[in-house]
Amino acid sequence: MTLSQRTSIGLYTDPSAVESHRVRLVLAEKGIGVEVVEVAPEGPQPEDLADLNPYAETPTLVDRDLALYDPRVICEYLDERFPHPPLMPIDPVSRAKAKLVISRIDRDWYQLLGQLEQPERRGKPAIRRQLAESLAASADVFDTGMAYFLSDEITMMDCVLAPLLWRLDHYGVELPAEAAAIESYAGRLFAREPFQGSLTRTEQAMRTI
Repeated sequence: MTLSQRTSIGLYTDPSAVESHRVRLVLAEKGIGVEVVEVAPEGPQPEDLADLNPYAETPTLVDRDLALYDPRVICEYLDERFPHPPLMPIDPVSRAKAKLVISRIDRDWYQLLGQLEQPERRGKPAIRRQLAESLAASADVFDTGMAYFLSDEITMMDCVLAPLLWRLDHYGVELPAEAAAIESYAGRLFAREPFQGSLTRTEQAMRTI
């Protein structure tokens, strides 16, 4: 299946991958209408995906004649293309700080989760422990008295964190008791209507609230 038209925004998305989920969550938080085509890695691939993306991978966003295929680039583009509600700070200093936080989440936590997403990956018990310990070591950052991550409003940082936290139970990552603030924060994110709307059927089956 391919995107039916180029006059609207379309998204090729893996129904289970965390990188695709973060893009879908940004779309949902902004209320952007989008044509979604689910592409399972082991299933048939859309005919035009390789033309749109040199890596023929998901997520790939198509907006008229523009094709984007890096999740961070896609999310930043959507925030600039559809500025309301804003998910990134307006001033350059705060914006740069938020980008650094997202970069650290990608490097410290997404890479580990990505290893757990690989069916044939060896050494998963050690990866699970490493991810749980790394998250727990940052628990105080989730316990600031603010509703969301370092903010009282939803931001891009939450859109990156929520898909990761949703998958912890599914991949057997057990947070210790000292990470209770993370569990509480995750519950607030999961209860949001945009988050629920961002889930594919595959992701809905990963856990219950």
